[in-house]
Amino acid sequence: MSAEKLAFLQNFYTDVTLYLPTEPSAATAPTAPASAPVAAAPPTAAPTNAAPPNPLADRLNRPDNAPAARPGLPKSIPTASQVQLADRLAGAAAPAPAGPPPPPAPAGVAPVMLTPFTAIGNNPQGVVMLFRLPNEQFQKLHRNVFLNKMLQALNMVMADVMLVNVESELPVALVNLRQMLAATQIIAFGRNLLDTTVRNTQIYEPVLFPSLNLAYLASATVDLVEYDVSLKKRLWPGLQRMFS
Repeated sequence: MSAEKLAFLQNFYTDVTLYLPTEPSAATAPTAPASAPVAAAPPTAAPTNAAPPNPLADRLNRPDNAPAARPGLPKSIPTASQVQLADRLAGAAAPAPAGPPPPPAPAGVAPVMLTPFTAIGNNPQGVVMLFRLPNEQFQKLHRNVFLNKMLQALNMVMADVMLVNVESELPVALVNLRQMLAATQIIAFGRNLLDTTVRNTQIYEPVLFPSLNLAYLASATVDLVEYDVSLKKRLWPGLQRMFS
């Protein structure tokens, strides 16, 4: 095949190799002349007066000052993301440092004596209503429709009572309340709100404490009574007996 025809076909069939070189046959392949085996040279002993190794000179003599290989290093170096991931996993496995313990109560002081509370309003008639609510919800109680209607039925208004929010799971101490409030009638909307009434009162049943000059009535929480007619019907007779 002529060179012109081969070039034409090569351009026509793009990316197709039309020229295949012939491989030399085994008969025509040149053979390397056999050489005599070379005896290994005996090892030469190191000179006794050789200079001690100089790490700085070795480092300067290396091409491009390439760092010398250190024995024991891994062949693959972890990337920054792998290191960060390992640090995060190690931090998750390690226990979090414990914060400072809460300060202990003074010796001889009952925990309920340290229960904090917030009071809003006045109590010219000695009426107190106890709650355990988030502060934002407690600050809006004076506008609560259910409470205002209940006080109206008892011939009172919101300005005649004191609203108290217990800021702990423990009950508030009555003696602490009376240091600020002249409470004689307490309505508790919730459980475990007053220390002297935790174990000897029943819900919706008014209890008199003559030695304390106190009348106490426990009820369900405001959010339950407000929207439950059956609970309102149970609460109202107890209120009538306490304020009769």
